[in-house]
Amino acid sequence: MSCKPLLRKLFFWSFGLLAGLSPAAFAEAVSPQEQVQIQASRVTSSLMLLRGEGFQKKHQEALEADLQALAAAVQSLPQSSDTLRSAHQELVIQIRRGVSFGPNEDDMPWRYPEELSKALLGVLDESRKLAPAGSSELAAKLEYLSVQYLSRSYMGNFEIAREQTDIYLGQDERKLIPQVDEELAAQQGNGELAKLKVRWEYLKAALSDLNSQSSALASASGRPFAPITVYRHTRSLTSQWMAMY
Repeated sequence: MSCKPLLRKLFFWSFGLLAGLSPAAFAEAVSPQEQVQIQASRVTSSLMLLRGEGFQKKHQEALEADLQALAAAVQSLPQSSDTLRSAHQELVIQIRRGVSFGPNEDDMPWRYPEELSKALLGVLDESRKLAPAGSSELAAKLEYLSVQYLSRSYMGNFEIAREQTDIYLGQDERKLIPQVDEELAAQQGNGELAKLKVRWEYLKAALSDLNSQSSALASASGRPFAPITVYRHTRSLTSQWMAMY
């Protein structure tokens, strides 16, 4: 009796099994180093939201939870790094400073936004150096875009790493949105991916309105910024993406 029919059945069974896997089976998993980047940007966004929305208790609690998540992400890295630890400490210092200032815009030193962005970039840069080559960084890019959006909404232009235009730290929505589009388009999977792509189209419409090329703190469309919406949808999307692994 020939074994070819059996092999043929096994082939199609295996193919069907692979087709049913989530896109995470074909994409790079979110690395511990990217987790640090994600949490660092989330902490920064939460501070901006806290200040921008009048120091509400729920936003204060969200910031504290993010600080704990960032500390846990740094501690869980498989390799130690003194420079990353120092960068993490500096970011926490700047976050605490941002909370200590009064609620009014005039209470915040004019150099503070630059100091905050420098501290965030320090954590992002040091954690990227430890990351495996070829990591997608999709979630990290989205959270970084959220920081830029909330900064323009509440504090002014965010100082990206303009000397590092070849990586996401030196890029704004004009480069990052096409990159996210391309990566998501290349993914194939189940219904969860379809839901994620729908959420991305909604979020992309807001992020595309960021208008980073303009020094005026106004959206490209002239409509008011929607920082709370962008904050929530970014977190939901990146959490959904990470949960698929």
